[in-house]
Amino acid sequence: MAFMVALILNLLLLFSLVSTGNSLSYNYYEKTCPDVEFFVAKTVRDATASDKTVPAALLRLHFHDCFIRGCDASVLLNSKGSNKAEKDGPPNVSLHAFFIIDNAKKAIEAACPGVVSCADILALAARDAVFLSGGPGWDVPKGRKDGRTSKASETIQLPSPSFNVSQLQKSFSQRGLSLEDLVALSGGHTLGFSHCSSFKNRIHNFNATHEVDPSLNPSFASKLKSICPIQNQMKNAGTTLDASSTTFDNTYYKLILQGKAIFSSDQVLINTPYTKDLVSKFATSQDAFYKAFVKSMVKMSSINGGQEIRKDCRVVN
Repeated sequence: MAFMVALILNLLLLFSLVSTGNSLSYNYYEKTCPDVEFFVAKTVRDATASDKTVPAALLRLHFHDCFIRGCDASVLLNSKGSNKAEKDGPPNVSLHAFFIIDNAKKAIEAACPGVVSCADILALAARDAVFLSGGPGWDVPKGRKDGRTSKASETIQLPSPSFNVSQLQKSFSQRGLSLEDLVALSGGHTLGFSHCSSFKNRIHNFNATHEVDPSLNPSFASKLKSICPIQNQMKNAGTTLDASSTTFDNTYYKLILQGKAIFSSDQVLINTPYTKDLVSKFATSQDAFYKAFVKSMVKMSSINGGQEIRKDCRVVN
């Protein structure tokens, strides 16, 4: 019975994604730009071949886009005049790899002018980034529109690396995402790098009682302190988010269980029974993580609020 219910729900989801109107569909560009996925994949693959940090950067770009105004490529817009855009907001100043989206857009515009949105290119690039890093592949629903508004002040809405579980849950639920989505999507932190500024509060003057966050593994905390001393810190000092930071795997969850998560917002996922069970499940089974991640990525990347198809991803038409 449970299987039949799950099957029906999956069929309803599939129908909603391939239906007409403003909803997304898997075959959206089938007639208007059939090679769109090839163009994006080639661009991402070429860039990754020369820079292994590209996949993490693209995945982060997509997350940061979707959490402000939906997945509308507003994160790609440049600041103009008195308007400071999202990419120049405090949490986004370290975002990079914008040129990859530009390159893909240029190739696509040459073949199918005015058809493919920058938001769809970014969603496809994020999927390709995961796949090229050894992670799962999946069909990306398409048909997003590009937004015309981008404000740095709105980046305060992004989840902070110092959030607790209730703050994280509130942030995700405001976007229609569940606790399971929260734990699965947090697994994106298996890729990438963090500057000291995002976790220094855990290793220096943590609170009145503890110098160091007591949830941190002591030897790991010592290692982080040597990388990020309280004084004379190198400008770009920081550390990878896990030991296999260019491979999309379930190491991230294993590190949380060992008290070796970089961000407080990752470590707190074992502070409630439900989220801890999910962390343990994903640490034990990479396959279970992959399936949950794909489901949650499709859900998150389907949040859309755009209005147009930009000719240039950095400026509105």
